[in-house]
Amino acid sequence: MTMGKDVSALFPDVLKNIATHDLEQKKLVYLYLMNYAKTHPELVILATNTFVRDAEDPNPLIRALAIRTMGCIRVDKMVDYISIPLKRTLKDDNPYVRKTAVICVAKLFELNPTVCMEQGFLNYLLELVDDSNQMVVANAVAALLEISKSTQKDVLKIDSKILSKLLSTLNECSEWGRVSILSALVEYDAHQISEVHEIIEKISPQLQHENPAVVLTSIKVLIKQLNKLPNNETANVLSRLSSPLCSLLVSAPEIQFVALKNIRILLEKYPNILDKELRAFFIKYNDPLYLKLEKIEIMIRISNDDNCMLLLSELREYSMEVDIDLVNRAINAIGQIAIKIEKCSKKSVEILYELFINRGDYVVEETVVVVQNILRRYPKEYLSTIITIIADLKFDDLSKPESISSYMWILGEYAKEIPHLEDRLSLIVDNFDDFEPIVQSAALSSVVKVSLAKPTPKIPQLLQQVLDKATKEVENADVRDKAYLYWRLLSTDDKALQKDILLNKLPLLDSTIESFAPGLLEELLDKLGNLSSVFYKPASSFINLDKNDPAFVTSSDLQNKKFEELQQIAKNEIVNNAVKADNLLDLDDDDNGGGENPQDVLNGSDQNRGGNILDELNDLFSGLGASSAVTQTSTNNDPFGILGAVSSNSPASASPPA
Repeated sequence: MTMGKDVSALFPDVLKNIATHDLEQKKLVYLYLMNYAKTHPELVILATNTFVRDAEDPNPLIRALAIRTMGCIRVDKMVDYISIPLKRTLKDDNPYVRKTAVICVAKLFELNPTVCMEQGFLNYLLELVDDSNQMVVANAVAALLEISKSTQKDVLKIDSKILSKLLSTLNECSEWGRVSILSALVEYDAHQISEVHEIIEKISPQLQHENPAVVLTSIKVLIKQLNKLPNNETANVLSRLSSPLCSLLVSAPEIQFVALKNIRILLEKYPNILDKELRAFFIKYNDPLYLKLEKIEIMIRISNDDNCMLLLSELREYSMEVDIDLVNRAINAIGQIAIKIEKCSKKSVEILYELFINRGDYVVEETVVVVQNILRRYPKEYLSTIITIIADLKFDDLSKPESISSYMWILGEYAKEIPHLEDRLSLIVDNFDDFEPIVQSAALSSVVKVSLAKPTPKIPQLLQQVLDKATKEVENADVRDKAYLYWRLLSTDDKALQKDILLNKLPLLDSTIESFAPGLLEELLDKLGNLSSVFYKPASSFINLDKNDPAFVTSSDLQNKKFEELQQIAKNEIVNNAVKADNLLDLDDDDNGGGENPQDVLNGSDQNRGGNILDELNDLFSGLGASSAVTQTSTNNDPFGILGAVSSNSPASASPPA
């Protein structure tokens, strides 16, 4: 089973071994039952009577195993038979049993919320929040949080008393218990500044925990309290976050990736929290590519006047690597820093020029895109160096639509500075039909701008050719409409109007670093450590939260079946798998054995075979079941003695009498 093989055909043989006093054997059988409770609930339902009996076993491990396995059976009818054992185990003397039963309440609520609330299980959970054992408290909080998510209601209402209990329990819990308690504290809205200070002081030590989930959740709690603090105290709290965030970068690459994604969200809200930690994000030689790209994203966001030169020298080294994706991202980052920090813009242009001369074609492609952005930020400052790059560049050197579009934008915007302009435009017009729509649009704008800025004798002819192609041969509606618009404007007699519209300069580019929308940023801050913070999307955009959707419910085809129907399904399943079980247990791999046909068993050609299996199970469960009149009476008519004690649908008969 642990190797992934489907051994559900051995269910009857494994189930016989549940009647044992050997704890290890019983644990193995329960492990088998829990595994197939998810995929074969109609089979596991047969062991209900044994579960109920084991829930009263003197051994707490067996009691916990029994109630845990009952919670794994996703069939509505199980609700009637789990209620009484669950209430008993929630009040058990052993904390291990109680903490297991608490999680079972959350599973029961997902299966049938109405019965769970009517039976008062939520009140049991609220009482257990004040339990003496820290693991019971943590599991109770986790169960209540899960129920709150499914009902969209605040089931766990934290007051000052519960707050003190949770804060005092925090240091005694396991790492995942701490995550549950911290997740609950995120939702707490402190009303007094003294409570805010208490939360900060008690949670700050958790920032040094080795588990990244604990660290991220602690950070989320602290950020939630920042709005309630005076400005002079806010900086002190933020200063505590830099070291824990950097400590996440010594974990496994996958955890580092999640940490970097969350750090990017925090930097968007608090840009200065990692100002002095640039070196912590330098790329290592053995980092996977996805990690290298994320580290560059972080470094350009924490760059400032003090560290920009150091970062530029580091990015220059990255641009000398052999990985094309890393080189392109490094070049793009150099351009982003040049636009963000004017102090190092000159150095950035010098590095780009050096790379353009010495590196391969893929460097040229990305450099042209970056150069266009720099010209939009500094239209005149570095024009001579950039024009040198464009003058040495041939149109045939470019293949990506983005780089060709940038190249054409520079030709149109700085027509008077470009040598051999007519030859370049002629080549563009000749290949116009082969371009992507985005390139055709850029080519059209470039030729029109040149016709107004530098009207040489050959330019009108090129303009007419490109307008004819754009209006008659191009299928893309955007390009065609743009050509008609240009044609109409050029047909007017008002030359001043033409230049005002067609040669109008774009506004200066402030930044090319991507940022989140304000509403999305606040939502992502609330979801630190969750999938939303990795995808940068609300959970509703990639998770189906509609419980009315049949695909949402596990084993939905079995949810509302009557117990008698499940009984018959289980019988058919066992008989149908009888031959498969023999094949699984045949270790000789005899290819000549032929085997039996399961359909023959179902059709009655081997009645004794199926009957023996059912009789064996009948003997097993009639011996295990509680010695009650109900069980003894029903086993005479029911080949599965297990079902005698649970044949009624009423909750009153859910548990066998003492």
